[in-house]
Amino acid sequence: MSDRTRMLLAPLLLLLAVVPLRSQETLRIIPFIGDNRVLVTFELNDAYTAEVREAIASGLRTTFSYQLELRTPAWIDRTVGTAVVSTTDQYDNLTRRHTLTRLIDGKVEDVFVTEDEAVVKTWLTKWTRVPVADTARLDPARDYYVRVTTRTRPPGGSLLGLTKTVTGQVKFTFVP
Repeated sequence: MSDRTRMLLAPLLLLLAVVPLRSQETLRIIPFIGDNRVLVTFELNDAYTAEVREAIASGLRTTFSYQLELRTPAWIDRTVGTAVVSTTDQYDNLTRRHTLTRLIDGKVEDVFVTEDEAVVKTWLTKWTRVPVADTARLDPARDYYVRVTTRTRPPGGSLLGLTKTVTGQVKFTFVP
């Protein structure tokens, strides 16, 4: 193997070596129609890991972000609607309280203070009835899919500081 080939392969092998091997997080997505809107409920299972708990306990601001897209499958997928939601946990070591903040499209939706770790886990990993698009923008009897992409900050388990990303999607047919 030439020196040039080794120089090109070394960074790739290093990257593969430091990416952690973890259990696969599963993303459960449920789209439905309500109030003349496409609403999405989703849950990121197995994402509240020991690394996340350690980051929170250390006082690091921890954020789970989700990008939701409603799209039409075609040669070139068309985006019908989007929403960006996130939950941030700021743990105070002195009071032992978590301040949880939920944002939808950059606007504060809710703020909650708790000492219960089970509530923190639910707030970080589960959302219900997130509006993605108005049904007026949908064609009857047409196929659509909702894609959810998640990101967790601070990233855990990677020597390079890579952000952990999980993506899932589910198809449905709009029937008014």
